[in-house]
Amino acid sequence: MNYLATPDYLIIACYFVVLISIGLILRKRASKNIESYFIGGRKLPWWALGMSGMASWLDISGTLLIVSFIYLLGPRGMFIEFRGGVGLVLVIMMLWVGKWHRRSGCVTGSDWMIFRFGDGIGGRFAELSKVAAALIGLIGELGYLIFGAGLFFSMFLPLSPFHSALLLIAVATIYTVLSGFYGVVVSNIFQSFIIIIAIVYVTSLAIGLVPDAESLRLTAMEVTGNKDWTSTLPHWRTHMPAGYESFQYLMGFMFFYLLRNIFIGMGMGDDPRFFGARNERACGTLSLTWIITLMFRWPMVMSFAVLGIYLVHDLFPDPTMYNDAALLIKTHIPDITRAEWPTILSSIMNNPGHHAPEMIAGLQEILGQEHYASKLNLVSYNGTVNPERIVPAVMLHKVGTGMKGLLIVALMAAGISTFNNNVNWAGSFFVRNVYQRYIRPKASDREIIYTSWVTTVTIVFVAFLFAFTIESINDIWGWIAMGIGGGILVPTFLRLYWWRFNGGGFATGMAVGLLAAVLQRLFFPEWDDMVKFSVILAFGFVGTIAGTLLTPPTDKKVLTNFYLTTRPFGFWKPFKRMLPPDARKKMEKEHKNDLLALPFTLVFHVTLFLLPMQLIIKKYDTFFFLLGVFLVAIAGMYWFWYRNLPPGTVHHNKSTENTSNEPIKETSANEEI
Repeated sequence: MNYLATPDYLIIACYFVVLISIGLILRKRASKNIESYFIGGRKLPWWALGMSGMASWLDISGTLLIVSFIYLLGPRGMFIEFRGGVGLVLVIMMLWVGKWHRRSGCVTGSDWMIFRFGDGIGGRFAELSKVAAALIGLIGELGYLIFGAGLFFSMFLPLSPFHSALLLIAVATIYTVLSGFYGVVVSNIFQSFIIIIAIVYVTSLAIGLVPDAESLRLTAMEVTGNKDWTSTLPHWRTHMPAGYESFQYLMGFMFFYLLRNIFIGMGMGDDPRFFGARNERACGTLSLTWIITLMFRWPMVMSFAVLGIYLVHDLFPDPTMYNDAALLIKTHIPDITRAEWPTILSSIMNNPGHHAPEMIAGLQEILGQEHYASKLNLVSYNGTVNPERIVPAVMLHKVGTGMKGLLIVALMAAGISTFNNNVNWAGSFFVRNVYQRYIRPKASDREIIYTSWVTTVTIVFVAFLFAFTIESINDIWGWIAMGIGGGILVPTFLRLYWWRFNGGGFATGMAVGLLAAVLQRLFFPEWDDMVKFSVILAFGFVGTIAGTLLTPPTDKKVLTNFYLTTRPFGFWKPFKRMLPPDARKKMEKEHKNDLLALPFTLVFHVTLFLLPMQLIIKKYDTFFFLLGVFLVAIAGMYWFWYRNLPPGTVHHNKSTENTSNEPIKETSANEEI
């Protein structure tokens, strides 16, 4: 099988050289102290943090998954990714939870547990349960990233999915341990520009290929069986192929995912970017930058889906070809499982001599002797086109030499950005809140940084073991978003909005919820997203309330300090009375504006992503309708939120319960890195 040309390999090699060079250059600055290593010393500007957030969200696995939904459904496929890929939680983080966490002056989300629940037994258990949740969630997310990376790169390299992923993650791990959070942000900015160049290129290819919306709809209907492919309005019931039947009630799932995102988002905000922001205003502007730059993902995924429609139409004029090919492989390898399918395909393509000659001859007869290997990549375990392989197939068949290497680098950059961010985030939890607090409280900064390196390598190793038990990207992402997400929702939500909620309730709720998620994965993996989320949420709710009511309330001094510093809304009446009337009135106005801005900002977010997709498929009537809705949403968002942002140099006193090593130092939003 032919893979890449020499110019493509040179581009990829140059990318790796630049990436490692950045890590080496930033090593000294990142290692200055703990705050520099984990949150950049609170000196990074909002635009850099926002662009870094965008790059960290554009992982390879997520891109392959979203393209698969857009390929199957057209623009409506975006609504399935309300469960996570659209990033609706960013709206809540932008409006209020980001600034609430910034006010604490903490370095990590586990530090924040002590700030919220105190340094007693309840606070310590809450802190440790937060660390455990972060590590379990990270292993799941890394497994998801590793699986997708292996699936993607094995189509371009003469390697199995396992070895392809190993190569990429090895480079990413070396870079992460060298450069810390500085490296995460700086490399993400560098990688963002690569990603945007690639997006412009692939979008121009797709636009040039579409004659008009109706012609595209007819071709898509022939390929996918979906007669409403160019429609944006989600229907109550939508035809879905084998393996995706749980999404057939699309409108119901859309509203379910929307509500889930709002409640999950209301409990978030402990991202290193918010702890590392210079001031409160930067928390809002970095989030807005994050959302706006994340928009570029959607013309990219739509373009790949459009190119995929035309590619499959050309490669498989007879739809029975891929079903016949899958049946032939299963006949010769009868015990093959869904999880083993990508590895077996890679082996057939790279080492056909290791397999039965009659099977190879049969595949060549079905798929065509000249290009049977590249076509085989698209055959799924179910005997259909594998939509999760549309992106690499398009790059193999529709992109020329040189640009193919650039697109691979762009997706590689996306994968490494997400990997760096997640590993730095979870590693900081363990090192700061377990190693430094309980094992080596007098450890030097250098020792802690070295420990962070060991922690990173260990986490990645465990994630590798987990990655190759996964059957599909959709399979594992559903568990992360709905299983783990359901397990942690109640305790993470209540910690901000109910004064009586305590460390015992948080620790118990997290333990029960995560245990329920792990047991579901082991014993009931066939549950669909809605059942999975609802059952695990119920266990987490019971554990949280029981743990709260069976343990004593948090110390009043700790709660008073938390409330006066953070100033959240919710059930805080006993503490709200402590504020002077003018301060209480100002706070209530801020809360009212944040909540009124929510519907406008959600509409802004969704229409922002839908608009460029309409231009690519040339649905101009839908584009202009959505544009009107978008402008109304911008006006509401500006009136209720943006014009009320504080100046860029507002100061807040450091909390007395704060666990950060140094006082908060607010700096001007105009300072450079």
